[in-house]
Amino acid sequence: MPFLPDAVINELKDLLGPKGWSMDLDVLTTHNHEARGKFKGHAELILFPENTDQVAKAVAICAAHNISIVPQGGNTGRCGGAVAERKQVLVNLKRMNRIIEIDPRDFTATVEAGAILQTIQDAASEHELLFPLSLGAEGSCQIGGNLATNAGGLNVIRYGNARDLVLGLEVVLPDGSIWNGLSKLRKDNTGYDLRDLFIGSEGTLGIITKASLKLFVQPIHIATAWIAVPSPECAIDLLALSRRHSGDAVSAFELLSHFAHDLPVTYLPNLTRPLATKTDWHVLIELTSSRPDDDLQALLVDLLGKAIEIGLASDATLAQSDAQRKNLWAIREGIPEAQGFEGGSIKHDVSVPVSRVPDLLERGMAAAQALIPGIRPCPFGHVGDGNIHFNFSQPVGMEKSDFLARWESLNSVIHDIVADLGGSISAEHGIGQLKRGELAHYASDEKMKLLRAIKSAIDPDNHLNPGKVV
Repeated sequence: MPFLPDAVINELKDLLGPKGWSMDLDVLTTHNHEARGKFKGHAELILFPENTDQVAKAVAICAAHNISIVPQGGNTGRCGGAVAERKQVLVNLKRMNRIIEIDPRDFTATVEAGAILQTIQDAASEHELLFPLSLGAEGSCQIGGNLATNAGGLNVIRYGNARDLVLGLEVVLPDGSIWNGLSKLRKDNTGYDLRDLFIGSEGTLGIITKASLKLFVQPIHIATAWIAVPSPECAIDLLALSRRHSGDAVSAFELLSHFAHDLPVTYLPNLTRPLATKTDWHVLIELTSSRPDDDLQALLVDLLGKAIEIGLASDATLAQSDAQRKNLWAIREGIPEAQGFEGGSIKHDVSVPVSRVPDLLERGMAAAQALIPGIRPCPFGHVGDGNIHFNFSQPVGMEKSDFLARWESLNSVIHDIVADLGGSISAEHGIGQLKRGELAHYASDEKMKLLRAIKSAIDPDNHLNPGKVV
């Protein structure tokens, strides 16, 4: 017997038509399953609206009957932010996937929230333009979810987070009204920036239905290298040298421990080790340029020569083809999948000031070893913007369940260090329900008061994504 009133279900069915809803168990199982498997949803009804008007009317119907709504994008999140309970309705925007406009003169893209990130990238590329948001799930994640979580990804050092790539939004509010802020303006100083309220709000304040996005000139030169570095401290100095030497042409700068590097080349098919040199730490660097006369390969060769000369690097290899470049990136992007072959893993998505990354790694690995002897650190990430995915694999011989039972205690140890270094417990994955308690613990009373006041002002009845963030 459904937990939702039949009258409400029928009203929503009539609004959305046969393609706009599902109560099929197989469909619900897919959408109730959170990507990491840590949370399980129990929604018995999922809606698939095809336009903003349908979203607004569905939200209004649910609000009138005091039924909560959980917005869902590509369901690739990591913090349980798109998981619905039994008496809640899931709203997935996958049918709202149009690229409305690519404007080469304004350097903008106007898109619906259900558009797949890679589709937006491809549409921009057809006009020799770049939408630089790039992450591992780009083939399936939806732009609405990217914006709702303020996604980061690989190119933040050059282009910023998702927040930095948005000009305007259209948003359905908790009562079913529509805020049309779908502007292309680069400057608009007319009061509070409402756009920024909804970016990173994880669907707790409104449902993003359209967005106008910034585009950039597409790079025509790319130079990529894999570098052996003696330490994270040397990696940070190498980053500074690279930015200065290249005229800030660095678009990605990734740091990996040797254990993190070894996992993909050991477990994933068709990957080749970049270097024969044994080193504790690796860097993947990429330079890009849109200027026709730039020779980034020569520039990178010169940069690496200087780095080796002054002891910031011990060895390096440059990608000489697109296939070699793809191999390097496949190693970096394959770490999360490959880590699963080593048993249980406890993960942290944290950020600190770039200069404090070495302190985070040194203190964090020592503290984790003291808490769980034999634990195997697997840190990697976007060190160019201070975001480290500070993962740990279970000790050899330890039961997976016993290790995962230490999740919260290890989180506490690592997050205490992050807070002491002036960092954030969530760099790019959001809060969801996974880190809700930790946000309240680490944030100041003033911040929590403001967050709750904003939620109360925009969604006083707590209809949108309750139990998430605040």
